[in-house]
Amino acid sequence: MSSTLRNIGWKFLERGASQLVSFVVSIVLARILAPSDYGAVSMVLVFVNLANVIVDGGFAGALIQKKDADALDFSSVLYFTLGISVLMYAVLFFCAPLISSFYGRGYEILTPVMRVIGVQVIIFAVNSVQQAYVARQMMFRNFFWATLVGTCTSAIVGLVMAYAGYGIWAIVAQQLTSASVNTFTLYLITGKLPVLGFSSERLKTLLSYGIKLFGASVLITGYQEVRGLIIGKLYSARDLAFFDRGRQFPFLISNNINISVGSVLFPKMSKEQDDIGKIKNSTRLSIRFSAFAMCPLMLGLAAIAEPAVRLLLTDKWLGCVHLMRWFCIVYLFQPIHTANMQAIKAIGRSDVFLKLEVFKKILELLTLLAVMWISVDAIVINMAVLTTLFTVVNAYPNRKLLNYDFKEQFSDIMSPVLMSVVMMSVILVINRLIHIGDLWMIMMDILAGGVVYLGLAVVTKNSEFAYLTRMMINKIKSYGAQDI
Repeated sequence: MSSTLRNIGWKFLERGASQLVSFVVSIVLARILAPSDYGAVSMVLVFVNLANVIVDGGFAGALIQKKDADALDFSSVLYFTLGISVLMYAVLFFCAPLISSFYGRGYEILTPVMRVIGVQVIIFAVNSVQQAYVARQMMFRNFFWATLVGTCTSAIVGLVMAYAGYGIWAIVAQQLTSASVNTFTLYLITGKLPVLGFSSERLKTLLSYGIKLFGASVLITGYQEVRGLIIGKLYSARDLAFFDRGRQFPFLISNNINISVGSVLFPKMSKEQDDIGKIKNSTRLSIRFSAFAMCPLMLGLAAIAEPAVRLLLTDKWLGCVHLMRWFCIVYLFQPIHTANMQAIKAIGRSDVFLKLEVFKKILELLTLLAVMWISVDAIVINMAVLTTLFTVVNAYPNRKLLNYDFKEQFSDIMSPVLMSVVMMSVILVINRLIHIGDLWMIMMDILAGGVVYLGLAVVTKNSEFAYLTRMMINKIKSYGAQDI
């Protein structure tokens, strides 16, 4: 249990540090640049992200899941994905004018932006294999330093270019610098060069597992990017910017916890794939601790959304406040989804994983087609309703696979959910009764929310809080003993 939490801790630190730097930079850039600049980049990233999924092809997950993956497996995947990435970049390069014309007049800037930022696809081919190696070897401490260097370097580049008046190109340069430096630094830290070998037979073996993950990834990413495509086409770049900015803060919190848990849980459970009891324990551990952390963060953010946006982004971004609150519901149970799906993948049931995604994406697409004509708000509300429903859907297969049904999972998360609802209610009452400056209001809300949530954890004798408290006390004692 402690080794799992330690690796999750390193992964969370890696994500948290990089996202904190990116978060601060994005706030500064949002004050300098117009919402339409962000919306324009988002329009381009719709296609770049889809290309990245095609380049990965499910091979990264297959490399982690395979019991005896060796250097030849990794080199074969690397050379293959590099070839696919060059092909995908060529497609993006020559289709850039068509994509610009799809959005209509006034978006001619998207052609050069696509051709420059599309280079990410080639960089991603290398980085995805590197990350698979790091995850398989549980080298999350190394990954922390690589990501931190890349994020800090790109932050400097983005800010300097923004202040110099480069506008949208500041965002493009920040993204490309982050990807490039992260990949190069990861190579320096791991010190791993690919062997000069390629095996089509190894690729076929990996493909038999990875193709189902690839299909699921295409469905997941495709549906995510279709929303941006629809908003950019039916509404405006400004509306898309509000959509992305309203999603950013909840996604920042959720993604840090979600990737931290998933990146550690999948390789760990893959090694234990023959012991269903251990996989159930790992899944349950992940769900309980994720819910304990995620619920207060999401519901707390929903409560302080307006003063936070006004303080950090200025009044020109207030149009994203109501969307942000709905996105807090969208991401509330995301780590629980991840824990269930990673368990299914780890035991080799990528077929079940794919079937679940097909079912969910059909339902999501049908409802999206029904509500997309109403408003951007309707699109986000639809997301919130469906993701809550999918908590049950994702848990359903593990009723048989792990003997861990939804009733038991619901029992595991009920305590932090109820404590967080009480905490959010207290914050909303405070905001209604007291009116002071935004900074002081946020500080008061955080303090009051923390006291209420942790106080309830003590009163209810919450097991996760008790474990984390014991672990921190033991760490402090061990450091004290070392000093003596």
